[in-house]
Amino acid sequence: MARNEEHIEPATRDEAEHLLRALAGAHARLRDDQWRAIEALCDGSGRRVLLVQRTGFGKSAVYFAATALLRRRGAGPTVIVSPLLALMRNQIEAAERAGIRARTINSANPEDWDAIGEAIAADEIDVLLISPERLNNPAFRDHQLPKLAAGCGMLVVDEAHCISDWGHDFRPDYRRIATFIEGLPGAVPVLATTATANARVSADVAEQLDAAGAATLVLRGSLDRESLRLSVIDLPDNAHRMAWLDERLPKLPGSGIVYTLTVAAAEEVAEYLTERGHAVASYTGRTDNAERLEREEALLGNELKALVATSALGMGFDKPDLGFVVHLGAPSSPVAYYQQIGRAGRACERADAVLLPGSEDRAIWEYFGSLSFPSEDAVRRTLQVLAEEGRPLSTAALETRVDLRRTRLEMMLKVLDVDGAVRRVKGGWEATGGEWRYDAERYATVAATREHEQRRMLAYEATGECRLQFLRNELDDAEAAPCGRCDNCTGERAEAGVSAEVVGEAAAALSRPGVAFEAKRMWPTGMPSIGIELKGRIPADRGAESGRALARLSDIGWGGPLRGLLSDGADREVPEDVFAAVVEVLAAWEWGERPSAVVSMGSLTRPGMVNGLAARLAALGRMDYLGPLGRPPGAVPAARRANSAQRLRQVLDAFTVDVAVPAGSVLLVDDVRDSGWSLTVAAARLREAGATAVYPLVLALQA
Repeated sequence: MARNEEHIEPATRDEAEHLLRALAGAHARLRDDQWRAIEALCDGSGRRVLLVQRTGFGKSAVYFAATALLRRRGAGPTVIVSPLLALMRNQIEAAERAGIRARTINSANPEDWDAIGEAIAADEIDVLLISPERLNNPAFRDHQLPKLAAGCGMLVVDEAHCISDWGHDFRPDYRRIATFIEGLPGAVPVLATTATANARVSADVAEQLDAAGAATLVLRGSLDRESLRLSVIDLPDNAHRMAWLDERLPKLPGSGIVYTLTVAAAEEVAEYLTERGHAVASYTGRTDNAERLEREEALLGNELKALVATSALGMGFDKPDLGFVVHLGAPSSPVAYYQQIGRAGRACERADAVLLPGSEDRAIWEYFGSLSFPSEDAVRRTLQVLAEEGRPLSTAALETRVDLRRTRLEMMLKVLDVDGAVRRVKGGWEATGGEWRYDAERYATVAATREHEQRRMLAYEATGECRLQFLRNELDDAEAAPCGRCDNCTGERAEAGVSAEVVGEAAAALSRPGVAFEAKRMWPTGMPSIGIELKGRIPADRGAESGRALARLSDIGWGGPLRGLLSDGADREVPEDVFAAVVEVLAAWEWGERPSAVVSMGSLTRPGMVNGLAARLAALGRMDYLGPLGRPPGAVPAARRANSAQRLRQVLDAFTVDVAVPAGSVLLVDDVRDSGWSLTVAAARLREAGATAVYPLVLALQA
């Protein structure tokens, strides 16, 4: 339905509050900044508004009330760009309570897209929620987006800090919103909302929203959370931290979230707490979507005491009575930390936010920091490949020519797409021929900002001043004042002591060795395009069996000792405690066929460590040690390639079998499994030489 821009009747506060009560209950009243935002959005001038308010302020009430008012005045449907499916589900439920007809288009419901398009054309939808990834889908961008822009009554950008690369959760797909805004008719209002934006991020987002001749109205409120009780507890090691969780979890108010920094830690902690009788479940990027929804519902219904989660559970999860947030390891910035603890205490008098820093935190920050925007050489190489090819290339095909992991390559391509250097089309990506400049100064400044944020997070842990005031100052909250509730304000320290017995049980659980990993079953796509005729399924008579590792390097148990053993690249003997743990892994391995021989990988970086470990295991297990795999003459350690296609090409001819392999199964020993392609190729060579099965065994998994 086209909007009638003439003689728009101004909205009244009473009218808006009547709509608010349908959303929030009979006694709800608009806050002043809620009304200021609604009034600006509904005045017919096409205002741009940035609303920076704490979690629980009622930002969604602003856009739902404004939507209802605009629809009454003939406006088209509101389009909301929302980053997470969980957030969409909550928003749709809230809209329906107010009689607002809301639907969503995202990757999980393609079967509904046509019907939704027909409903929009028939003016039967008030709110359409779309994921930012839809904005970069060629068919949606070229065919649906122009129609949405032309008929849109209001655009809402939720979690708007994602627009800014100064924000803690920058997402390239959000940059497409600028294109959407450019296609809007002049009188269509735009609202951006976030709970976590400091002054720099706010200014950046506002600048991107500014309309010609009219600056964005920025409404920033106090970021105080009167229910939150913040504390930091320094514990000597991971066993003490796990024991603290075990003993204190039942005493924490209500139900809540335990955040970890890695997927491995979340799964490990959830498994341990479950074994100890706690009602918990893990929630990570590896969790299936259906399981995510099931676990969210279980926490919402207080069937679980806690979800043990990575940052995958963040924006959009809405449980007003969430009673606690515990961090097992610190996020890399105070802003990210504030956002995560903001999940708690929205509708309860007290909520505890407890930080248990870990000695491995900085190493994890450094790892994730290394995944920032690629180097200029990698970008130029990508543009060169696309230009020379002269046709669209899929991400998989680009992987065979550009040495970047899939996730980093896709992120880079999305940025280049927004910058106009490449374009996503049917069949992949193509070069536009447009001029592009590598903004090295900006990327360096962003990196420096991240490092500054890490130092400030360490300062938060060590501060003797008010903790909430510290966080609010980091977010440039002009009203920041001592909260009078945190451990520093009250002098009341959270109980840190745990019984020696529970610490011992936690230490025993953490020291349990052994992680299974699956063997590669498929060759990387795109290999024939670079002259390597490998595709499809790896033949069964050339594949490896499932393998075992002592631990992941990111584990909170054996991960620490292994990082110490392997981080400096030194070629040393495996310590006795590590060797004993590896023996435990072997003893627990349920073989299809027990190995009769042992082969080492022929390591070029740690030959003494790998060969020595293999020989000791062979002697202890009464197996024949056949020695290391052969390497081509003059072979030297090469820089590890980042993606599967590049790594396979690098190692395809790197191993030979120079000894007689007896019929039977073979134990293949190495130090670290990263991509897995070295083990895959080595296993194929051993199978070709007569081994009936190859069982890979490594000290550590890279991830």
